[in-house]
Amino acid sequence: MPSVRSFMVLPKLPQELKDLEFLANNMYWSWNPEVKEIFKHVDSSAWEKCGHNPIKLLGSVSQHTLDKLSRNQSFIRELGRAVDITKTYLKSHTWFDTLDVKSAKPLIAYFSAEFGIHECLPIYSGGLGILAGDHLKSASDLGLPLVGIGLMYQKGYFRQYLNLDGWQQEIYAENDFYKMPAKTVKDENGNDIMIDIPFPQRIVKARIWQVNVGRIKLYLLDTNLPSNSNNDRVITQNLYGGGLETRICQEIVLGIGGLKALTAMGIEPTVCHMNEGHAAFMALERIRELIKNKHMTFDEALETTKASNTFTVHTPVKAGNDEFPREMIQKYFAPYLNGLEINFRQLLDMGRINTADNEEPFKMPVLAIKTSAYKNGVSKLHGEVSRKMWSGLWPRVPINEVPIGSVTNGVHIMTWLSDEINDLYNRYIGPNWSENTCQPEDFENIDQIPDEELWRTHQRSKEQMIGFIRNRLTQQLLKRGSYHSELNWAQEVLDPEALTIGFARRFATYKRGNLLLKDPQRLIKILTDSERPVQIIFAGKAHPKDAEGKDLIRQIVRFASQYNVKRKIVFIEDYDIDLARYMVRGVDIWLNNPRPPMEASGTSGMKAAFNGALNMSTFDGWWCEGYQPQGGWVIGSGESYDDTGYQDKVESQAIYNLLENEAVPLFYTRATDGLPRAWIHRMKNSMKFITPRFNTNRMVSEYTEKFYAPAAKKWRYLTAESMARAKALAMWTANMKSNWDKITIKDVKVEPCRENSDEGSCDADLEVGSKLDVSAVVNLGQTNPDDVSVELYYGSVDSWGNILDGSSIEMGCIKPAENNGHYLFGCQLTCDKSGRQGMAVRVLPKNEDIDNPHELGLISWENPSQG
Repeated sequence: MPSVRSFMVLPKLPQELKDLEFLANNMYWSWNPEVKEIFKHVDSSAWEKCGHNPIKLLGSVSQHTLDKLSRNQSFIRELGRAVDITKTYLKSHTWFDTLDVKSAKPLIAYFSAEFGIHECLPIYSGGLGILAGDHLKSASDLGLPLVGIGLMYQKGYFRQYLNLDGWQQEIYAENDFYKMPAKTVKDENGNDIMIDIPFPQRIVKARIWQVNVGRIKLYLLDTNLPSNSNNDRVITQNLYGGGLETRICQEIVLGIGGLKALTAMGIEPTVCHMNEGHAAFMALERIRELIKNKHMTFDEALETTKASNTFTVHTPVKAGNDEFPREMIQKYFAPYLNGLEINFRQLLDMGRINTADNEEPFKMPVLAIKTSAYKNGVSKLHGEVSRKMWSGLWPRVPINEVPIGSVTNGVHIMTWLSDEINDLYNRYIGPNWSENTCQPEDFENIDQIPDEELWRTHQRSKEQMIGFIRNRLTQQLLKRGSYHSELNWAQEVLDPEALTIGFARRFATYKRGNLLLKDPQRLIKILTDSERPVQIIFAGKAHPKDAEGKDLIRQIVRFASQYNVKRKIVFIEDYDIDLARYMVRGVDIWLNNPRPPMEASGTSGMKAAFNGALNMSTFDGWWCEGYQPQGGWVIGSGESYDDTGYQDKVESQAIYNLLENEAVPLFYTRATDGLPRAWIHRMKNSMKFITPRFNTNRMVSEYTEKFYAPAAKKWRYLTAESMARAKALAMWTANMKSNWDKITIKDVKVEPCRENSDEGSCDADLEVGSKLDVSAVVNLGQTNPDDVSVELYYGSVDSWGNILDGSSIEMGCIKPAENNGHYLFGCQLTCDKSGRQGMAVRVLPKNEDIDNPHELGLISWENPSQG
């Protein structure tokens, strides 16, 4: 190969158009309709051809067109207005400025393996990436001091197409970073900043790309450098591509390299947020930096960083949680252990549930959990599922007290809302409705939107969606070399007046993309009713290695052909943000039928609801919180089945019943003016309930108040005074762990208190309102009574004698008992519930510097034989 010297050629913008480059290089345009409109006006045809990529657009438009625009005074005025809008946004007062966090202002580093900001930056695969992109946008809107860290994938995720049999095929297209809204980060001398990432027997170099997302900087690492070996250059080639070896390399670059990149740029985060377990190695690097720079021990550094780490777990599906065999961890981390000052077994234990099982793989979510004080699922139901799923890390802790909370996901309103609905909101809610955190009361004015206006707006969105789908289908067929008759069919699919159902998501088996096909004759009857027709749009990708997921797609394509309903059922290839925007804005019903409780949250239905679509979903994920009887439908009742085949049959029939008996009649019942007023009433109910509650402005503000601000405060507290408090906490933790097994509970006594002593023994039946005196002698050994919390845990019991969703009362230390190290504790319990009740005495560690007593995994329970 010849030696190639590369250089950049930039578009020659006339002086009057220089601000186009400023706008193009900040992705704020992607969620501001007025700013985005500027690029359409440059050349609307080129804007579509370049995939809505403003950098590519400016490099492809002819110099003649640019010179002509520079003399167009109307365009110059529009450009000036767009620049003013952007600069005003970047400098304006924000929600975060109103918070009282000046003394502990956080700098939040948000790590994610993918970011879905816009289709022109294809470094995302699906929901996780879209959520991360929406998180950054809302962080920008709210003014959070946050930076994003991810990977710059040379080929991103695959592009999808189907063969003639309907089987998914994958294409990996090269991303041209120099034609994207991204620039390399340079040092003061104008050279690219490079970082060194330790790998076995070598150093892998990475450069840093910066993407401006409003007020937020997103930093993306790229290993495709000539100085790296060919194997190392492709580490950041494909998102979720390759095998375990590739995956662990990517996660080392993301976690360890990501933190090194921040350090190289002079950015010291006070809070680190891991969006899923892919970035968990970041926690190790954060510990290593403190050991090196602050001369701390591993335990001291762990306590310090853990207090300000946040971990969001996303999936209850085993395949979605990365794990590596011990041999692979040893290969990649044996040299790294020197910087951590721990041995290999200690490292393995950081990623294992059962540390006594030497064969258990190293689990990335476990590492993230063990190194984070703040942990959450992405819906209330998912929080419950996660507590059960990871309860093995706290084996003696009641499930309801496992320290994993929840922050329900949301979506970024202005990214997913149609321009037309936005105009309605501006007129009927107010021009500043989308700023800061949305309040439910603001959306009551949706009822004031005239039915005719809302319906016309929705119908325009549906027509735009169908036009887009017809064009995309035509392009799909042209690529296959189809006949003219098939091309004509593509321009005739779907009816703008028919009830339209959308189903678009990742094609994993638990999402059951084929559930509607279970009773072909019944579905055909629903689709082909001449008076009340129904049509369905499918889209989504299966993982390249998921043959079962690919087969679901093939079943849909074959069904449409076999039953001659190709105009009623369409599958659109290559699901991306662009297609998603059209679908969530244009469909009438958004269908979601995962097998409960496998859906952690789901967010596509939120996007559709913002635009007036009604959700029909199983009782799973966010829909458990978003469902209202007058705003959508529930498929089934959230039951669990051992026989999944039987479950599919029952719930597919439930969908047919809902369509035949409720949804279809409601949609086609028209008033004398032709409007489906009862349907529109449901649209309004859905919009005004879901929009203010399930958006990322609410979500990010909740993260800030529950996690970011307290974590930043704790970081500054522990790192003050030359890390003295962190070191004291580590010493206290070590002492508690070494002495904990000496703590025992005995001589537990339960007696009616004096005011109701006439009721006799506590073994007799008691009335609601009765009070009991409970005391216990606790042998604390070498532990100080101020370092523990002795509690009475009580509540209703099941048939096995287990306390369900119990509560606790702290028992006060009454006096030292006769023996050294023994103390008498006591409290009074009011019997406030009827039925079979139970109680047990327990001991937990207590320290004002730990936020949750269960974090240490230390708990001692009363032994009945000693009671």
